[in-house]
Amino acid sequence: MKIVDIRGRTFESSEELKRLVSRGEIEVEKYEDIVKEILQEVKDKGDEALIAYTEKFDKVKLTAEDIQIPFEELEKAYEEIEDELKWSLEVAIERVREFHEVQRENSYFKEEDGIIIGQKVIPIEKVGLYVPGGKAAYPSTVIMNAIPAQVAGVKEIVMVSPNPNKYTLAAAFLCGIETVYRIGGAQAVGALAFGTETVKKVDKIVGPGNIYVALAKKNVYGYVDIDSIAGPSEILVIADESAKPEWIAADLLSQAEHDELAASILVTDSEYIAHKVKEILYEKLLKDFSRESIARKSLDNYGHAFIVEDLERACELSNKIAPEHLEVITSNPFDLLPKIKNAGAIFLGEYSTEPLGDYVLGPNHVLPTGGAARFSSPLGVYDFVKRSSVLYVNKEGFEKVAKHAKNIAQAEGLEAHKIAVEIREE
Repeated sequence: MKIVDIRGRTFESSEELKRLVSRGEIEVEKYEDIVKEILQEVKDKGDEALIAYTEKFDKVKLTAEDIQIPFEELEKAYEEIEDELKWSLEVAIERVREFHEVQRENSYFKEEDGIIIGQKVIPIEKVGLYVPGGKAAYPSTVIMNAIPAQVAGVKEIVMVSPNPNKYTLAAAFLCGIETVYRIGGAQAVGALAFGTETVKKVDKIVGPGNIYVALAKKNVYGYVDIDSIAGPSEILVIADESAKPEWIAADLLSQAEHDELAASILVTDSEYIAHKVKEILYEKLLKDFSRESIARKSLDNYGHAFIVEDLERACELSNKIAPEHLEVITSNPFDLLPKIKNAGAIFLGEYSTEPLGDYVLGPNHVLPTGGAARFSSPLGVYDFVKRSSVLYVNKEGFEKVAKHAKNIAQAEGLEAHKIAVEIREE
Protein backbone atom coordinates (compact mmCIF):
# COMPACT_ATOMS: atom_id res chain seq x y z
CA MET A 1 0.00 0.00 0.00
CA LYS A 2 1.43 3.31 -1.04
CA ILE A 3 1.04 6.50 0.98
CA VAL A 4 0.75 9.54 -1.29
CA ASP A 5 0.74 13.10 0.04
CA ILE A 6 -1.12 15.23 -2.49
CA ARG A 7 -1.54 18.32 -0.34
CA GLY A 8 -0.87 21.32 -2.54
CA ARG A 9 -0.92 19.22 -5.72
CA THR A 10 -3.53 18.91 -8.42
CA PHE A 11 -5.20 15.54 -8.86
CA GLU A 12 -4.09 15.52 -12.47
CA SER A 13 -0.43 15.58 -11.39
CA SER A 14 -0.76 12.35 -9.41
CA GLU A 15 0.60 9.41 -11.42
CA GLU A 16 -0.70 7.08 -8.71
CA LEU A 17 -4.23 8.35 -9.26
CA LYS A 18 -3.95 7.95 -13.03
CA ARG A 19 -2.81 4.36 -12.60
CA LEU A 20 -5.69 3.61 -10.23
CA VAL A 21 -8.30 4.97 -12.59
CA SER A 22 -6.93 3.03 -15.58
CA ARG A 23 -6.29 -0.30 -13.80
CA GLY A 24 -9.32 -1.96 -15.39
CA GLU A 25 -8.14 -1.20 -18.91
CA ILE A 26 -6.94 -4.43 -20.48
CA GLU A 27 -5.96 -5.55 -23.93
CA VAL A 28 -9.35 -6.87 -24.97
CA GLU A 29 -8.10 -7.75 -28.43
CA LYS A 30 -6.53 -10.99 -27.21
CA TYR A 31 -9.89 -12.08 -25.80
CA GLU A 32 -12.28 -10.68 -28.42
CA ASP A 33 -11.63 -13.26 -31.15
CA ILE A 34 -12.13 -16.31 -28.94
CA VAL A 35 -15.28 -14.80 -27.40
CA LYS A 36 -16.76 -14.09 -30.83
CA GLU A 37 -15.88 -17.60 -31.97
CA ILE A 38 -17.58 -19.12 -28.92
CA LEU A 39 -20.71 -17.04 -29.43
CA GLN A 40 -20.95 -17.96 -33.11
CA GLU A 41 -20.48 -21.66 -32.33
CA VAL A 42 -23.23 -21.56 -29.72
CA LYS A 43 -25.51 -19.69 -32.11
CA ASP A 44 -24.88 -22.23 -34.87
CA LYS A 45 -24.60 -25.51 -32.95
CA GLY A 46 -26.58 -24.96 -29.75
CA ASP A 47 -26.23 -27.68 -27.11
CA GLU A 48 -23.39 -29.37 -28.99
CA ALA A 49 -21.22 -26.26 -28.59
CA LEU A 50 -22.24 -25.83 -24.96
CA ILE A 51 -21.17 -29.38 -24.14
CA ALA A 52 -17.84 -29.02 -25.96
CA TYR A 53 -16.89 -25.70 -24.35
CA THR A 54 -17.95 -26.84 -20.89
CA GLU A 55 -15.59 -29.79 -21.16
CA LYS A 56 -12.81 -27.60 -22.58
CA PHE A 57 -12.97 -24.75 -20.07
CA ASP A 58 -14.65 -26.19 -16.97
CA LYS A 59 -13.35 -29.77 -17.30
CA VAL A 60 -16.90 -31.05 -16.82
CA LYS A 61 -18.41 -33.62 -19.18
CA LEU A 62 -22.07 -32.95 -19.84
CA THR A 63 -24.75 -34.52 -21.93
CA ALA A 64 -27.76 -32.62 -23.22
CA GLU A 65 -29.76 -34.09 -20.33
CA ASP A 66 -27.24 -32.77 -17.78
CA ILE A 67 -27.30 -29.11 -18.86
CA GLN A 68 -30.35 -28.28 -16.77
CA ILE A 69 -30.15 -29.06 -13.07
CA PRO A 70 -33.24 -30.89 -11.82
CA PHE A 71 -35.32 -28.82 -9.42
CA GLU A 72 -34.96 -31.61 -6.85
CA GLU A 73 -31.23 -30.80 -6.64
CA LEU A 74 -32.03 -27.21 -5.68
CA GLU A 75 -34.37 -28.37 -2.96
CA LYS A 76 -31.82 -30.93 -1.74
CA ALA A 77 -29.13 -28.24 -1.58
CA TYR A 78 -31.39 -26.09 0.58
CA GLU A 79 -32.05 -29.00 2.92
CA GLU A 80 -28.32 -29.67 3.27
CA ILE A 81 -27.14 -26.21 4.26
CA GLU A 82 -26.83 -25.18 7.89
CA ASP A 83 -29.94 -23.93 9.68
CA GLU A 84 -28.16 -20.73 10.71
CA LEU A 85 -27.33 -19.98 7.07
CA LYS A 86 -30.90 -20.69 6.00
CA TRP A 87 -32.06 -18.11 8.49
CA SER A 88 -29.46 -15.56 7.34
CA LEU A 89 -30.35 -16.03 3.67
CA GLU A 90 -34.04 -15.63 4.48
CA VAL A 91 -33.34 -12.42 6.40
CA ALA A 92 -31.26 -11.10 3.50
CA ILE A 93 -33.98 -11.91 0.96
CA GLU A 94 -36.63 -10.24 3.09
CA ARG A 95 -34.56 -7.06 3.55
CA VAL A 96 -33.55 -6.88 -0.12
CA ARG A 97 -37.15 -7.38 -1.21
CA GLU A 98 -38.43 -4.74 1.20
CA PHE A 99 -35.90 -2.17 -0.04
CA HIS A 100 -36.64 -2.81 -3.70
CA GLU A 101 -40.41 -2.72 -3.28
CA VAL A 102 -40.08 1.05 -2.88
CA GLN A 103 -38.51 1.28 -6.35
CA ARG A 104 -41.64 0.11 -8.15
CA GLU A 105 -42.70 2.39 -10.98
CA ASN A 106 -46.33 3.01 -11.89
CA SER A 107 -47.91 3.69 -15.24
CA TYR A 108 -49.46 7.15 -15.53
CA PHE A 109 -51.75 9.10 -17.84
CA LYS A 110 -52.43 12.78 -18.36
CA GLU A 111 -55.64 13.98 -19.99
CA GLU A 112 -56.28 17.34 -21.63
CA ASP A 113 -58.81 18.53 -24.21
CA GLY A 114 -58.96 15.79 -26.81
CA ILE A 115 -55.56 14.30 -25.93
CA ILE A 116 -54.51 11.52 -23.59
CA ILE A 117 -50.78 10.90 -23.12
CA GLY A 118 -48.99 8.70 -20.69
CA GLN A 119 -46.52 5.96 -19.99
CA LYS A 120 -47.10 2.26 -19.53
CA VAL A 121 -44.54 0.46 -17.36
CA ILE A 122 -44.12 -3.17 -18.44
CA PRO A 123 -41.88 -5.86 -16.87
CA ILE A 124 -39.32 -7.58 -19.07
CA GLU A 125 -40.65 -11.09 -19.69
CA LYS A 126 -37.55 -13.30 -19.49
CA VAL A 127 -34.31 -12.62 -17.62
CA GLY A 128 -31.13 -14.69 -17.47
CA LEU A 129 -29.03 -14.50 -14.33
CA TYR A 130 -25.30 -15.28 -14.54
CA VAL A 131 -23.74 -16.46 -11.28
CA PRO A 132 -20.03 -17.35 -11.09
CA GLY A 133 -19.45 -20.91 -9.93
CA GLY A 134 -16.72 -23.47 -9.52
CA LYS A 135 -14.88 -23.30 -6.18
CA ALA A 136 -16.54 -20.02 -5.16
CA ALA A 137 -20.00 -19.65 -3.66
CA TYR A 138 -22.11 -16.60 -4.40
CA PRO A 139 -25.58 -16.94 -2.88
CA SER A 140 -25.65 -13.16 -2.41
CA THR A 141 -25.28 -12.68 -6.18
CA VAL A 142 -28.39 -14.81 -6.71
CA ILE A 143 -30.36 -12.74 -4.20
CA MET A 144 -29.25 -9.31 -5.43
CA ASN A 145 -30.07 -10.08 -9.05
CA ALA A 146 -33.21 -12.18 -8.67
CA ILE A 147 -35.17 -10.18 -6.09
CA PRO A 148 -35.43 -6.84 -7.97
CA ALA A 149 -36.44 -8.76 -11.09
CA GLN A 150 -39.20 -10.46 -9.15
CA VAL A 151 -40.35 -7.18 -7.61
CA ALA A 152 -40.49 -5.69 -11.11
CA GLY A 153 -42.83 -8.48 -12.17
CA VAL A 154 -40.52 -10.50 -14.43
CA LYS A 155 -42.41 -13.71 -15.24
CA GLU A 156 -39.48 -16.00 -15.95
CA ILE A 157 -36.00 -15.96 -14.39
CA VAL A 158 -33.46 -18.58 -15.39
CA MET A 159 -29.97 -18.96 -13.95
CA VAL A 160 -26.68 -20.16 -15.39
CA SER A 161 -23.69 -21.11 -13.25
CA PRO A 162 -20.70 -23.34 -14.03
CA ASN A 163 -20.75 -26.30 -11.63
CA PRO A 164 -22.58 -24.38 -8.85
CA ASN A 165 -22.18 -25.49 -5.23
CA LYS A 166 -24.94 -26.15 -2.72
CA TYR A 167 -24.99 -22.59 -1.34
CA THR A 168 -25.67 -21.06 -4.74
CA LEU A 169 -28.33 -23.66 -5.49
CA ALA A 170 -29.94 -23.18 -2.08
CA ALA A 171 -30.18 -19.42 -2.70
CA ALA A 172 -31.80 -20.10 -6.07
CA PHE A 173 -34.34 -22.37 -4.36
CA LEU A 174 -35.10 -19.74 -1.72
CA CYS A 175 -35.53 -17.07 -4.40
CA GLY A 176 -38.00 -19.26 -6.28
CA ILE A 177 -35.81 -19.84 -9.33
CA GLU A 178 -36.83 -23.15 -10.87
CA THR A 179 -34.64 -23.29 -13.99
CA VAL A 180 -30.87 -23.50 -13.47
CA TYR A 181 -28.35 -24.50 -16.14
CA ARG A 182 -24.97 -26.01 -15.29
CA ILE A 183 -23.00 -23.83 -17.73
CA GLY A 184 -20.80 -20.76 -17.54
CA GLY A 185 -18.41 -18.53 -19.45
CA ALA A 186 -19.03 -16.87 -22.79
CA GLN A 187 -20.87 -19.99 -23.97
CA ALA A 188 -23.52 -19.54 -21.26
CA VAL A 189 -24.02 -15.92 -22.25
CA GLY A 190 -24.42 -16.99 -25.86
CA ALA A 191 -26.94 -19.65 -24.91
CA LEU A 192 -29.05 -17.12 -23.02
CA ALA A 193 -28.83 -14.61 -25.87
CA PHE A 194 -29.58 -16.95 -28.77
CA GLY A 195 -31.24 -19.96 -27.14
CA THR A 196 -30.33 -23.62 -27.71
CA GLU A 197 -32.27 -26.88 -27.78
CA THR A 198 -32.16 -26.88 -23.97
CA VAL A 199 -31.50 -23.30 -22.85
CA LYS A 200 -34.28 -20.76 -23.13
CA LYS A 201 -33.57 -17.48 -24.92
CA VAL A 202 -34.03 -14.48 -22.63
CA ASP A 203 -34.60 -10.77 -23.10
CA LYS A 204 -31.96 -9.52 -20.65
CA ILE A 205 -28.79 -10.92 -19.05
CA VAL A 206 -27.57 -9.72 -15.65
CA GLY A 207 -24.85 -10.80 -13.27
CA PRO A 208 -21.04 -10.62 -12.92
CA GLY A 209 -18.33 -12.75 -14.51
CA ASN A 210 -14.75 -12.80 -15.75
CA ILE A 211 -13.36 -11.05 -18.83
CA TYR A 212 -14.87 -13.69 -21.16
CA VAL A 213 -18.30 -13.20 -19.64
CA ALA A 214 -17.98 -9.41 -19.75
CA LEU A 215 -16.96 -9.38 -23.40
CA ALA A 216 -19.65 -11.89 -24.30
CA LYS A 217 -22.28 -9.66 -22.73
CA LYS A 218 -20.89 -6.71 -24.67
CA ASN A 219 -21.07 -8.67 -27.94
CA VAL A 220 -24.64 -9.94 -27.49
CA TYR A 221 -26.00 -6.53 -26.56
CA GLY A 222 -28.63 -5.76 -29.16
CA TYR A 223 -29.80 -9.36 -29.35
CA VAL A 224 -30.62 -8.93 -25.68
CA ASP A 225 -30.24 -6.22 -23.08
CA ILE A 226 -27.53 -6.42 -20.41
CA ASP A 227 -27.09 -4.81 -17.01
CA SER A 228 -23.51 -3.54 -17.34
CA ILE A 229 -19.95 -4.56 -18.12
CA ALA A 230 -18.41 -4.79 -14.68
CA GLY A 231 -14.77 -4.08 -13.93
CA PRO A 232 -12.59 -4.74 -10.88
CA SER A 233 -14.07 -3.97 -7.47
CA GLU A 234 -13.07 -0.95 -5.41
CA ILE A 235 -13.58 0.71 -2.06
CA LEU A 236 -12.70 4.25 -1.03
CA VAL A 237 -12.73 5.32 2.62
CA ILE A 238 -12.84 8.97 3.62
CA ALA A 239 -11.60 9.22 7.21
CA ASP A 240 -10.58 11.88 9.69
CA GLU A 241 -8.58 11.57 12.91
CA SER A 242 -11.65 10.37 14.83
CA ALA A 243 -11.72 7.08 12.87
CA LYS A 244 -10.43 3.78 14.23
CA PRO A 245 -7.46 2.66 12.09
CA GLU A 246 -8.16 -1.03 12.80
CA TRP A 247 -11.68 -0.73 11.41
CA ILE A 248 -10.52 1.11 8.30
CA ALA A 249 -7.82 -1.49 7.66
CA ALA A 250 -10.34 -4.32 7.93
CA ASP A 251 -12.70 -2.62 5.50
CA LEU A 252 -9.92 -2.07 2.95
CA LEU A 253 -8.91 -5.72 3.25
CA SER A 254 -12.50 -6.80 2.61
CA GLN A 255 -12.16 -5.50 -0.95
CA ALA A 256 -8.54 -6.50 -1.47
CA GLU A 257 -9.48 -10.16 -0.97
CA HIS A 258 -11.76 -10.11 -4.03
CA ASP A 259 -9.03 -10.19 -6.66
CA GLU A 260 -5.61 -8.84 -7.57
CA LEU A 261 -7.09 -5.89 -9.49
CA ALA A 262 -9.32 -4.71 -6.62
CA ALA A 263 -8.49 -1.21 -5.39
CA SER A 264 -8.51 -0.29 -1.69
CA ILE A 265 -8.18 3.47 -1.26
CA LEU A 266 -7.97 5.62 1.85
CA VAL A 267 -8.37 9.39 1.63
CA THR A 268 -7.65 11.24 4.87
CA ASP A 269 -6.53 14.57 6.28
CA SER A 270 -4.57 12.76 9.01
CA GLU A 271 -1.00 11.56 8.44
CA TYR A 272 -1.31 9.39 11.55
CA ILE A 273 -4.37 7.56 10.18
CA ALA A 274 -2.68 6.92 6.83
CA HIS A 275 0.46 5.41 8.34
CA LYS A 276 -1.33 3.48 11.07
CA VAL A 277 -3.77 1.85 8.65
CA LYS A 278 -0.89 0.67 6.46
CA GLU A 279 0.94 -0.68 9.50
CA ILE A 280 -2.10 -2.66 10.68
CA LEU A 281 -2.73 -4.10 7.22
CA TYR A 282 0.77 -5.41 6.66
CA GLU A 283 1.94 -6.23 10.17
CA LYS A 284 -1.28 -7.65 11.56
CA LEU A 285 -4.18 -8.43 9.22
CA LEU A 286 -2.30 -9.98 6.31
CA LYS A 287 -0.45 -12.41 8.56
CA ASP A 288 -2.05 -15.87 8.47
CA PHE A 289 -4.85 -14.48 6.27
CA SER A 290 -6.48 -17.24 4.19
CA ARG A 291 -6.54 -15.12 1.01
CA GLU A 292 -3.22 -13.43 1.75
CA SER A 293 -1.74 -13.94 -1.72
CA ILE A 294 -4.63 -12.25 -3.53
CA ALA A 295 -5.04 -9.46 -0.97
CA ARG A 296 -1.32 -8.66 -0.82
CA LYS A 297 -1.06 -8.31 -4.60
CA SER A 298 -4.10 -6.06 -4.60
CA LEU A 299 -2.77 -3.85 -1.80
CA ASP A 300 0.78 -3.75 -3.19
CA ASN A 301 -0.38 -2.70 -6.65
CA TYR A 302 -3.59 -0.76 -6.07
CA GLY A 303 -3.74 0.04 -2.37
CA HIS A 304 -3.28 3.76 -1.72
CA ALA A 305 -3.60 6.18 1.16
CA PHE A 306 -3.96 9.73 -0.12
CA ILE A 307 -3.29 12.52 2.37
CA VAL A 308 -5.26 15.70 1.58
CA GLU A 309 -5.62 19.14 3.14
CA ASP A 310 -9.16 18.72 4.46
CA LEU A 311 -12.35 16.70 4.12
CA GLU A 312 -13.76 18.92 1.38
CA ARG A 313 -10.71 18.08 -0.69
CA ALA A 314 -11.24 14.43 0.21
CA CYS A 315 -14.74 14.60 -1.28
CA GLU A 316 -13.38 16.19 -4.45
CA LEU A 317 -10.90 13.35 -4.88
CA SER A 318 -13.59 10.75 -4.19
CA ASN A 319 -15.86 12.31 -6.81
CA LYS A 320 -13.03 12.15 -9.33
CA ILE A 321 -12.46 8.45 -8.68
CA ALA A 322 -16.24 7.74 -8.51
CA PRO A 323 -15.79 4.56 -6.43
CA GLU A 324 -18.03 1.53 -6.42
CA HIS A 325 -18.15 1.59 -2.60
CA LEU A 326 -17.59 4.76 -0.55
CA GLU A 327 -17.30 4.73 3.23
CA VAL A 328 -17.37 8.00 5.14
CA ILE A 329 -15.87 7.42 8.58
CA THR A 330 -15.69 10.88 10.10
CA SER A 331 -17.00 12.59 13.22
CA ASN A 332 -19.97 14.02 11.26
CA PRO A 333 -20.43 11.85 8.16
CA PHE A 334 -23.81 13.30 7.16
CA ASP A 335 -22.16 16.72 6.80
CA LEU A 336 -20.23 15.36 3.82
CA LEU A 337 -23.17 13.68 2.08
CA PRO A 338 -24.19 16.79 0.08
CA LYS A 339 -20.63 16.99 -1.27
CA ILE A 340 -20.65 13.41 -2.61
CA LYS A 341 -21.63 13.38 -6.29
CA ASN A 342 -20.21 10.14 -7.68
CA ALA A 343 -20.42 6.82 -5.83
CA GLY A 344 -22.16 3.51 -6.33
CA ALA A 345 -23.07 3.09 -2.67
CA ILE A 346 -22.38 5.49 0.20
CA PHE A 347 -21.81 4.02 3.67
CA LEU A 348 -22.03 6.64 6.42
CA GLY A 349 -20.52 6.17 9.87
CA GLU A 350 -18.04 3.80 11.47
CA TYR A 351 -20.46 0.88 11.89
CA SER A 352 -21.61 0.98 8.25
CA THR A 353 -19.02 -1.47 7.00
CA GLU A 354 -19.28 -2.37 3.32
CA PRO A 355 -19.81 -6.15 3.84
CA LEU A 356 -23.14 -5.39 5.55
CA GLY A 357 -24.23 -3.83 2.27
CA ASP A 358 -22.95 -6.82 0.33
CA TYR A 359 -25.29 -9.14 2.15
CA VAL A 360 -28.09 -7.96 4.41
CA LEU A 361 -28.85 -4.24 4.58
CA GLY A 362 -31.18 -4.24 1.57
CA PRO A 363 -29.77 -1.92 -1.13
CA ASN A 364 -28.34 -3.77 -4.12
CA HIS A 365 -24.67 -4.74 -4.13
CA VAL A 366 -24.48 -4.78 -7.94
CA LEU A 367 -22.84 -1.38 -8.39
CA PRO A 368 -21.08 0.62 -11.11
CA THR A 369 -17.30 0.10 -11.17
CA GLY A 370 -14.30 1.73 -12.82
CA GLY A 371 -15.63 5.27 -12.50
CA ALA A 372 -19.01 4.40 -14.04
CA ALA A 373 -20.72 5.85 -10.95
CA ARG A 374 -20.30 9.17 -12.75
CA PHE A 375 -23.22 8.20 -14.99
CA SER A 376 -24.84 4.97 -13.81
CA SER A 377 -26.64 3.52 -10.80
CA PRO A 378 -26.92 0.37 -8.70
CA LEU A 379 -28.98 -2.50 -10.12
CA GLY A 380 -32.63 -2.01 -9.26
CA VAL A 381 -36.23 -2.71 -10.14
CA TYR A 382 -35.99 -0.05 -12.85
CA ASP A 383 -33.51 -2.29 -14.71
CA PHE A 384 -36.15 -4.98 -15.19
CA VAL A 385 -38.93 -2.90 -16.71
CA LYS A 386 -39.43 -1.11 -19.98
CA ARG A 387 -41.63 1.88 -20.70
CA SER A 388 -44.02 2.42 -23.58
CA SER A 389 -45.42 5.83 -24.39
CA VAL A 390 -49.22 5.88 -24.81
CA LEU A 391 -50.86 8.50 -27.06
CA TYR A 392 -54.53 9.10 -27.91
CA VAL A 393 -55.88 12.04 -29.93
CA ASN A 394 -59.48 12.80 -30.98
CA LYS A 395 -60.62 15.47 -33.46
CA GLU A 396 -60.58 18.24 -30.86
CA GLY A 397 -57.07 17.37 -29.76
CA PHE A 398 -55.92 17.00 -33.36
CA GLU A 399 -57.02 20.53 -34.23
CA LYS A 400 -55.14 21.80 -31.19
CA VAL A 401 -51.71 20.56 -32.32
CA ALA A 402 -51.92 19.79 -36.07
CA LYS A 403 -50.65 23.18 -37.24
CA HIS A 404 -47.53 22.96 -35.09
CA ALA A 405 -46.73 19.45 -36.33
CA LYS A 406 -47.02 20.64 -39.95
CA ASN A 407 -44.76 23.61 -39.29
CA ILE A 408 -42.03 21.40 -37.82
CA ALA A 409 -42.41 18.82 -40.62
CA GLN A 410 -42.02 21.65 -43.15
CA ALA A 411 -38.85 22.86 -41.41
CA GLU A 412 -37.37 19.37 -41.46
CA GLY A 413 -38.20 18.83 -45.11
CA LEU A 414 -40.27 15.71 -44.41
CA GLU A 415 -43.15 16.14 -46.83
CA ALA A 416 -44.94 12.86 -46.05
CA HIS A 417 -45.06 13.79 -42.37
CA LYS A 418 -46.88 16.96 -43.35
CA ILE A 419 -49.20 15.09 -45.72
CA ALA A 420 -50.17 12.59 -42.99
CA VAL A 421 -51.39 15.51 -40.91
CA GLU A 422 -53.03 17.46 -43.76
CA ILE A 423 -55.03 14.47 -44.97
CA ARG A 424 -56.86 14.44 -41.65
CA GLU A 425 -57.82 18.11 -42.02
CA GLU A 426 -59.96 17.47 -45.11
